[in-house]
Amino acid sequence: MIAVVGPGDTDDASLLAAAEQVGALLAQAGYQVVTGGLGGVMAAAARGARHAGGTAVALLPGDDPAAANEGSDVVVATGLGQGRNVLVVRSAAAVIAVGGSWGTLSEVALARRLGRPVVWLMGWRVEGPDDEVASATSAEDAVVQTLAGLR
Repeated sequence: MIAVVGPGDTDDASLLAAAEQVGALLAQAGYQVVTGGLGGVMAAAARGARHAGGTAVALLPGDDPAAANEGSDVVVATGLGQGRNVLVVRSAAAVIAVGGSWGTLSEVALARRLGRPVVWLMGWRVEGPDDEVASATSAEDAVVQTLAGLR
């Protein structure tokens, strides 16, 4: 499973198209996609995975499974609020972040603390002692870098 994280409240067409393509490419490569299950980037990635014949897992912050986006195949209502970000990154072998928000940054930080590879597309530049948050130039590049990081 690979996590796709990003702003849930965005209507930026370029971010949404990139997230949908990332979801589709991951599904075509045989990976399940895990997201936070809500709107924006999460919904787009789930939609892409589903349209490509893959599976999208939604780990919701609230208690209501009906809050999940329509592209989600497996829904877990965690009731953990933002704490569900830990579950999203712990359940994934790697993380692709699309766009930037404070929630996305928290997931990137958690993933790096857990030693998960992270590739950021159209997001913030993160500099740190390990400089292990890769930047991607396209959805294809993000997926290629992510899969290479798993080998």
